[in-house]
Amino acid sequence: MSWKGVMQVASAYVGILIGAGFASGQEILQFFTYFGWWGALGSIVAGLLFAWFGHQFLTLGSKSHSNSHKEVFHKLCGKYLGGFLEIVITFYLFGVGGIMFAGAGAVLHQQFGLSPILGSMTMVVLTIMTLFLQVEKVISVIGLFTPFLVAIVLIIAIMSYLNMDVDLASMNKFAQPENAASGNWLSSAILYASYNLAGVGAILISLGSARHTTKTMGAGGIVGGITIGLLILIIHFGMMTNLDKLEGVELPTLFLANETVPWLSPFLSIVLIAMIFNTAIGVMYSFTARIVKQTSNKFKLVMIGACALSYFSSFVGFSKLISIVYPFFGYIGFLIMAVVVIAWFRSRIQKEKTDKSLQH
Repeated sequence: MSWKGVMQVASAYVGILIGAGFASGQEILQFFTYFGWWGALGSIVAGLLFAWFGHQFLTLGSKSHSNSHKEVFHKLCGKYLGGFLEIVITFYLFGVGGIMFAGAGAVLHQQFGLSPILGSMTMVVLTIMTLFLQVEKVISVIGLFTPFLVAIVLIIAIMSYLNMDVDLASMNKFAQPENAASGNWLSSAILYASYNLAGVGAILISLGSARHTTKTMGAGGIVGGITIGLLILIIHFGMMTNLDKLEGVELPTLFLANETVPWLSPFLSIVLIAMIFNTAIGVMYSFTARIVKQTSNKFKLVMIGACALSYFSSFVGFSKLISIVYPFFGYIGFLIMAVVVIAWFRSRIQKEKTDKSLQH
């Protein structure tokens, strides 16, 4: 097992999962921080789930030697359930597109005072123009922003904690479980892991077919999952320091930046916009490609229509869309998680049978 390979896989896992929604703080606020102290325990549960399922997805991809997640899903779930999950993931991409367009409007409004509708429209136009030009280098370059995004958000969270005027115990009284994405901290943590894994599971399976050994891939999944859990925990504590001020705030980390390290807020805004742009391009392209073949004459027309519909869905609002779309797909994600757990049990039973036959 190569530790260099483990760290490469772990970094890729973190980079795939962490996007604009995570870094904005809105997801962590709704799924963890609204529960106060219990949210810290929830982040530990989520981290353990990311570690175990990351290990399973990457191991499955490595053992299957397949570059297509469809083959693996159909093998694990069967023709009908596999097909259903493929359809669900397709519409999940559309939902994420709406969240990204709403997020762009929220960033430009909160930081620069631009109308949210105009901000969202600007992102839609940029997305369509980029997809028309098929500028693949733009996506790869913007993907380099991820480490900077993580670094800036961590600095903001840590500085918020160091500069707090009161203790966290006092802030805990401002917890608002009624505003959270789910009824209790445990189901909320599981939902958070579920919808994220539903979204990145297919990518992790494809990533698992890379040149590293199965053990390296599995270990990378564990390290990456634990890292994600730690990031959630740090941001959660950072937001706990200002929990009394976060109700109704669309972008909590940007709010914290303006409160504690104001010179960082313009940089965070730019990086958030870049990440939103990157995600919007990826999900709208993937959504369109699942409906129409890329070589079809209708591809561009369908892509424009998909972006337009996604733009109108963004009127619901960034935080509201997160509270609707992610929990819904989180429940669907339970199916994928259940399938992976069943596959793990089957492999264990098969291994025991093989070991017994070898002993005899």
